[in-house]
Amino acid sequence: FRSTSHDSEDTKLRFVTCQSLWNQIKSETEQIQEDLNKQLLDNLVSFLSRSHSDFQEKTTKWTCRMKFREIPTAALVLGVNVTDHDLTFRGLSDVLQDSITPYVALLEAKDCPGIKNLMQKLMGQLMNCDIEVDSLEDEDCVQVSQNRIRCSMPSLVSWYENVTKKTDSETPSKKRNSSSRHWQSPPVVVIFKDMESFTTKVLQDFIVISSQHIHELPLVLIFGIATSPMIIHRLLPHSVSSLLCIELFQSLSCKEHLSTIVDKLLLTSQFPFKLGEKVLQVLINIFLYHDFSVQNFIKGFQLCIVEHFYSQPLSVLCCHLVDLKKRVYSLSHDQCENIRRLPSFRRYVEKQESGKQIALLTNDNFLKEETEKLLEDLHVYHENYVSVLRCLHVFTSSLPKYPLGKQIRELHCACLENQVWETEEYESSLQLARMLNKTDLVSMLQQCVEILMSSSGKEFDKTVEKLKEFLTQFQNLEAEASQERDVSVSSQKELQKKTDLYHLQKTLLELKESRRSKKLTKFEMLRFEVVDYIDTLVRKYLVPADTRTLHEIVYFNAATVLRGHLNAAPRTALHTALNNPHWYLKNQALKCDGGGISNKAPDICIVYKLHLECGRLINLVDWLEAFSTVVMAGEEPNADAASSDQVDDIIHARFIRAVSELELLGFIKPSKQKTDHVARLTWGGC
Repeated sequence: FRSTSHDSEDTKLRFVTCQSLWNQIKSETEQIQEDLNKQLLDNLVSFLSRSHSDFQEKTTKWTCRMKFREIPTAALVLGVNVTDHDLTFRGLSDVLQDSITPYVALLEAKDCPGIKNLMQKLMGQLMNCDIEVDSLEDEDCVQVSQNRIRCSMPSLVSWYENVTKKTDSETPSKKRNSSSRHWQSPPVVVIFKDMESFTTKVLQDFIVISSQHIHELPLVLIFGIATSPMIIHRLLPHSVSSLLCIELFQSLSCKEHLSTIVDKLLLTSQFPFKLGEKVLQVLINIFLYHDFSVQNFIKGFQLCIVEHFYSQPLSVLCCHLVDLKKRVYSLSHDQCENIRRLPSFRRYVEKQESGKQIALLTNDNFLKEETEKLLEDLHVYHENYVSVLRCLHVFTSSLPKYPLGKQIRELHCACLENQVWETEEYESSLQLARMLNKTDLVSMLQQCVEILMSSSGKEFDKTVEKLKEFLTQFQNLEAEASQERDVSVSSQKELQKKTDLYHLQKTLLELKESRRSKKLTKFEMLRFEVVDYIDTLVRKYLVPADTRTLHEIVYFNAATVLRGHLNAAPRTALHTALNNPHWYLKNQALKCDGGGISNKAPDICIVYKLHLECGRLINLVDWLEAFSTVVMAGEEPNADAASSDQVDDIIHARFIRAVSELELLGFIKPSKQKTDHVARLTWGGC
C-alpha cells in the first residue's frame, strides 16, 4: 500500500480494513459453496452407503453384483468449469475421510499415463493415508514400502485385509473411537478427477483387473466428468462398461453458482464494498467467454478489493456504519481535501446555496458532519436498491423472452449502467407485464410483499400497505367477474334468438362498435395501476449508483486497470522488462534516459536493445562487438594480455547465454541463408 510519513497510520488502517473485509467475504464465499455442494455430497454419501452395506452384509444384491463382477460407480457431471473441480473434489474427499472411509485416492490423467503408474499412484495414496490415520510403526512402514514396489491388485487386496484385521483386533476403546468416524470394513474410493483425459487402455485395464477382485475389495469408483455422461461409453467398449454399475450425479450449473455468489456478495448491505457496472461486466464477460470459473471470478473480486483500497486514499471510509462516525471525525485536513476533489462531491456542492458551499469548502468540521450524513444516505440507498431490484426481478424473470435478462445479475448490470426506465428493454417489459393474468400478478405481489417486509429499510411500510391493498382488490374482483360472465352468456343467448337477417346484422354491428369503444374492465384498470406503481418504485429507488454523492468511496470503477491485470499481454510485459528493466527491478542504476543502454543492465536486456537496432538478419560478430563495447564502457582497459583474453572469453560466454535466452523467448531464430547470422522475428512497437 502506498504510504508516506504523513499518512502511515491511515495506510495501516486501510490495509487492516481491506484484510478484514476480504476475510469476511472469503468466509461467506466458502459457506455459500459448501451449501451449494451439500446436496451433491449428501447424494454421493448415500450412494456409497448403499454400496458399502451391500458388501458388508453380503446380501443377495451384492452376490449378484459379484457374479457379474460389477463395480459400483458414480458418474459425477461437474461441467466445463474445470478450474472449479479441484475445490469440489477436495470437499468430497474431506467429507469421505471424516465420516466414511480413510481410503480415498484422487487420480489425475497427467500422473497416470500407464496402468503401472496408476497402480503406483493409487497404492501410494491409500497406504500413506493408512500411515496418517493409524500411525504405523517402523516395521509396518517397511512393509508398506514393499507393497508400493509390487504395485498389483492382489497386493492391494492383501494390504486391505491386513489393515481391516488390525482394526478389528484393536482394544475396545480404540475400536469405538475409530468406528465413530469411519465405517467397519470401509470402502476404497478411487476418484478419477478428469476422466476424459485418461487414455482408453488405462481405464479398460484398471476396470477389468478391479472387477476380478471386487468380491475381496469393496472398491467404489467416482468419475469426474466435464462434458457428458456419454463419454463413458465412448471411452469404454460395452464389454468393459458392463462391468460398472453406474449411477449419475449432476452438480449445480456454474451459471447458477455465479448468480448465487453475486446475489450473496454484491446484492447485500452486509459488505460496504461494491463493484461498478463496467468492472462487474468485465468479470462476468471473462466468466462467460473464457472459463466459466467461479473461483476465477472470486479471485477477480479479491483483486478489485485490493486495488480499490490501494489506489483510493478515502477507502478508509469504506466500512460498516458502526465504525463510520469514528473514522469520519478522525480524518486529516489532506483527506478532507481529497473528499472535496471527488467529482460527485463537487456536483453536490454546486447544487447547494452559497453559504453552505463556503462551509463545505473551508470548514473541515462541517465537511465531516456532511460526509457522515452522505455516507449514511448511501448505505440506506443500497438497502432500498437491493429490495426494489429483487421486486423488479420477480416481475421481469417471469416474462416471456426475458427482455431484461433472466438472472438478477443481468438486471443489476442494467440498473447500474444507466437509468433503466429509459431503455427499450424496460419499456417492452412493462408492456408484457400489462398483459399478465390475475394468478401471476397475485403471486408476484405476494413475493414482493415478502421481500419488502424482510428488508431492513424503513421506507417500505407504506409500500407494503399499498401492495396488500392491491391484493385485497384482486380478491374482491372474484364475485364481480362471475357476474360479468353471467351477463355475457345471457346476451349471447338473446343474440341467438334473433333469426331475422337484418336485425342480426344490426345487432352484430352494434356489438362491434361497442367493442371498439369499450372501456377497460376493472381487472385491466387494476393491472395497469399495479404495473404503474412498480414503475414509480423503480424510478425512485433504482437510480444508478454513480449519481449518488461519494459513491467513489465504496464503488470500484477502474475497469481498465482490472482488465489490464486479468487480460494478460505477455509480449508487452516482455518488451517492458527487457527494454526498461528499471520498471520492474526499481534499481536506480538501471535507469537511463534518451534510449541509452546501461552497462549495469542484465545481459539479456543489453542484447535485446541492441537487436532492436538491427534489420531482418543480425550478424552475430557485429552483435558480439556491440555487446562487448557496452559491457566494457565503464571499465578501464587492462594492459595484461592474458587477463584481457580471459575477460573476452567471459564476455563471449555471457553473450552466448543471452542470445540463447532471447531465442528461447522467440525473438530470434537461426538463419538458413547465412550460418553466422540470426533472423529477427518481432517487429513494431508494443
